Amino acid sequence: MANYDEIKIFSGSGNLELSRKVAKYIGLPLGDIALSNFADGEINVQIKESVRGLDIFLIQSTCRPVNENYMELLIIVDALRRASARSINVITPYFGYARQDRKAKGREPITAKLMANLLTAAGASRMVAVDLHSGQIQGFFDIPLDNLSSLFIFYNYLKKKKLTEVVIASPDPGSIARSRSLAEEFQAPLAVVDKRRPLPNASEVMNVIGEVEGKTVIMLDDMIDTGGTAAQAAIELRNRGAKDMYICATHAVFSGDAIKKLQNCGVTEVIVTDTIPLSENSLSPELTVLSVAPLIGEGIVRIVSHSSISELFEKKVGKEDIPSLFDHT
Repeated sequence: MANYDEIKIFSGSGNLELSRKVAKYIGLPLGDIALSNFADGEINVQIKESVRGLDIFLIQSTCRPVNENYMELLIIVDALRRASARSINVITPYFGYARQDRKAKGREPITAKLMANLLTAAGASRMVAVDLHSGQIQGFFDIPLDNLSSLFIFYNYLKKKKLTEVVIASPDPGSIARSRSLAEEFQAPLAVVDKRRPLPNASEVMNVIGEVEGKTVIMLDDMIDTGGTAAQAAIELRNRGAKDMYICATHAVFSGDAIKKLQNCGVTEVIVTDTIPLSENSLSPELTVLSVAPLIGEGIVRIVSHSSISELFEKKVGKEDIPSLFDHT
């Protein structure tokens, strides 16, 4: 059994509301930290309580403003290391700069590897992420990394709707693996939207592989950025006779007019998680936001108690579904 006296949870400013939910799930207050800016915009960090010899869990989504949140994260990690924390477990519900995880063209960076190097050099002892853009990013880190999956959060929500004639659609070939996992849970067939991407943040649907006519289609992806891929895929699936369209995406990046595109593509419901905080302007009747706080909270519980993390990938994650290792009341 873990000792509460030996752990503390801190949060950056990237997603403070989610951090509060995680801390509440575990039953600990957030650590006392002062974040401010100097007159020229440089980030100033001060840890306001002792962390010497403690295991620290630092939660920071590296979402918009991405560069600001990343720099804040690195500075907090450095401050905790210099304050003699025993371990610094960095939790990035949304791991930014992940899309450049390989050299697709000549003279391109691999930014996901760069971020891994920076976090390790700053002093991170372990990384925890939710639905990394690609599994290969785990190999970029020379410290332990746990890539938590939100798949069962979506599954638990959707199964309560008692949907019939379900087909799971992958919005592109890169999402087939996660889409197949959801299809196995629903015992449903799989369809694939074949697209090409002529430019970054631009895509064209070329074909749909699979039968969707008269079906309830659930499309699963790791993120929605500009909304172009999801909207075009939804329109094409509707044109091919899909009865109802549900879009599930872990990370609601929602750049530009993404919300408008999703509202105009004939989708029944868009379901995302709170790995990225959403403004009130983003919320609409078609949008449902599910929390990953129990998933992250249980991940922390299992890390501290040296229990299996892989069980979270095998169980239908939710407070009612996980045998808690701590008393969260």
